[in-house]
Amino acid sequence: MIYVVATLTIKPGSLEALRAPAAACVAETRKEKGCISYELFASLDDPEKLVFVERWETREDLTAHSKQPHLVAWRDASAPHLVERRIEIVHPERIEQF
Repeated sequence: MIYVVATLTIKPGSLEALRAPAAACVAETRKEKGCISYELFASLDDPEKLVFVERWETREDLTAHSKQPHLVAWRDASAPHLVERRIEIVHPERIEQF
C-alpha cells in the first residue's frame, strides 16, 4: 500500500468555485481499481490550502488514476485557481516528491 498527500495552495476566494469539481473527482476516484481511500480536506486555519490524502494498493493503480478523465477534468477546473501543488507519494521504503 502507498499513501499520497497532495497539498494545493489556491488563490484567495477560489474555494467555492472548486467545491463541485473536487466533489466529482473524489466520487469517481473512490470507484477506481486499487483506491483504498481518497479524502479531501480544507484547512481550517488557511482557506487557501486543500489537502488530498489518498491510499492506493499499488503504484500502478495510482499511475492509472493519473490518466482518468475525472482527474483530467479536475486538473483543468483547478488550474486557473492554483498557486502551488506539492505531491508526496509515500512508499514503505521511500518518498517521491513532486
